[in-house]
Amino acid sequence: MTISARTLEITQVAANAVIEKIGTDLIAIDLSEQLVLSEVFLIATGQNVAQVDAIADEVERQLLAIGEKAARREKGAEWILLDYSDLVVHIQSTELRKYYMLDRLWNDCPKIELQAVKDAAVNGR
Repeated sequence: MTISARTLEITQVAANAVIEKIGTDLIAIDLSEQLVLSEVFLIATGQNVAQVDAIADEVERQLLAIGEKAARREKGAEWILLDYSDLVVHIQSTELRKYYMLDRLWNDCPKIELQAVKDAAVNGR
């Protein structure tokens, strides 16, 4: 199974929103070949609780602008999960990112190239 074009599109929009709020360590994991409900996990780090909140708000704002509304939003002390069904966005503090290591948990899955990350690197962000 492959990722739908729409899921790839909303993943790129969400990645752009993360970069705009200066989120770091952004990675998109292709789960389409796994037996999970989502096609993509987008994982990002915020440097503090306020930034985690700001990143999540911006992702929701930009995806709503293209007609995508989160089916679910979960929030902990230092993390937020936005569930768009085929795309799940995980935003965590630096400490929780190191603790949960979602990237390593899904390390055998392919990564998705994110244009926003490439653009940020070119622009020195």
